[in-house]
Amino acid sequence: MGPSAPRGDGRPRVIVVGLGPAGPEFVPAGALDALRGAARCMLRTARHPSAVVVRDVATGPVDVLDPLYDAADSFDDVYAAIVEEVVAAAGAVGGTGYVAYAVPGSPLVAERSVVLLRADPRVAVEVVVAPSFLDLAWERLAVDPVDAGVRLVDGTVFATEAAGERGPLLVAQCHSRAVLGQVKLAADDAAGEDPGRSAVLLHHLGLPDEQVVEVPWADLDRTLEPDHLTALWVPRLAPPVAAELVALEELVRTLRARCPWDRRQTHGSLARHLLEEAYEALDAIEVVAATAPEVAPRDVAHLEEELGDLLFQVYFHALLATEEGHFTLADVARTLHDKLVARHPHVFGDAVAETPEDVAARWEVLKKAEKGRSSVTDGIPRALPALALAAKLQRKAESVGMDTGSLDDRRRQIVAGLDALAGPLPTGDGRTGPVAESSGETLEASPVTVEALGEMLFALADAARRLGVDPETALRGFAARFRQRIEASEAGPG
Repeated sequence: MGPSAPRGDGRPRVIVVGLGPAGPEFVPAGALDALRGAARCMLRTARHPSAVVVRDVATGPVDVLDPLYDAADSFDDVYAAIVEEVVAAAGAVGGTGYVAYAVPGSPLVAERSVVLLRADPRVAVEVVVAPSFLDLAWERLAVDPVDAGVRLVDGTVFATEAAGERGPLLVAQCHSRAVLGQVKLAADDAAGEDPGRSAVLLHHLGLPDEQVVEVPWADLDRTLEPDHLTALWVPRLAPPVAAELVALEELVRTLRARCPWDRRQTHGSLARHLLEEAYEALDAIEVVAATAPEVAPRDVAHLEEELGDLLFQVYFHALLATEEGHFTLADVARTLHDKLVARHPHVFGDAVAETPEDVAARWEVLKKAEKGRSSVTDGIPRALPALALAAKLQRKAESVGMDTGSLDDRRRQIVAGLDALAGPLPTGDGRTGPVAESSGETLEASPVTVEALGEMLFALADAARRLGVDPETALRGFAARFRQRIEASEAGPG
């Protein structure tokens, strides 16, 4: 911070005073003197244990600025409004008088309004320093922040400020369960690697109801009712996934701004790339699945690469939507998170689901109600590959209790279809006749033949599904093996 503005330079004067981290005993003598001598006192918030001191010692009028919080849409708007109020009050005082602006804790720690005031050329600002909650935190934690390399972060933007950090961290602004919940979720990947990891809640330090509580990571937002006097001590973090995701988002923004190809892209032009990347990721997954558990490192690396390519498409589409003012990447993640929680009441609520089939049935009911759909088939992409489309429709039919027959029914349909194919095959011109396997002749099938083959393939897809086999995966796997046979045949013997 720069030096205090000199007295008597002709500008209206503001003296910023800190009220300390807790009760009146922490308010420094210099702050009390400044409050007594002020022509007008302005209190940022009355929601602080030492706020009563301002009214007790002030000789001039006292304005409480809490209503500005209710009138503004964001904290940035609040701080800007506070500056305008303080500057206007200082200008109205005139002469040699001054306005005392009182803030919780230290004016030099996490006080955005003070930063803005000191940068405002319309007023001359002096600061009376005071202890902050940090001083009490270091004492309670028995930590030397310099020796430990502690970083102070804001809990309301923890996901970005803590990205890439390993700790220790002191997290301020943990004023609600929602903020603590966001902190917990932002580093849940680390908690998964270390289920025994804990943190320390620092609540009402210096007050009679002070709490310093070590809690499991999963209980950060379940232990106490936080407020503006709550902070969190995080001794260590595994590298949070947020670090890499934030870096990737920044890279996508850079490419969009500087690369001629990326600048030209739209949702429509990227659509085919998304499909291609999805198929390439599917290829990589099939290789890994086919060779598990003895998966070659190169195949794992290939899967990692293909999933990254697919992730890039998600980031790119989210950036385009952000530019258009529709939604952001954070909105995508939040919507997905909330949807998954809502779709799993057996995990996050009181519902009971004992089997995967119970989960699937409940999922369809919740999805239909959530989307306001008239049919469970709404939302199924018509462009799905035919076998995948057939299997999905069959699952949907069962989810609503539709009688789709049995596996034996499907076997009979398949046999009947094969029997029909064993006879003379109708051609497009109405002729019938056997076709030699070696002739290589391609017939134009009649609508009746197309219908019969479609029914048989549908029955095959359903039979596979009932046997626990994804028909699309089964056919792709066999096709891959047949491809190898072709390539071996081309290579010749030996």
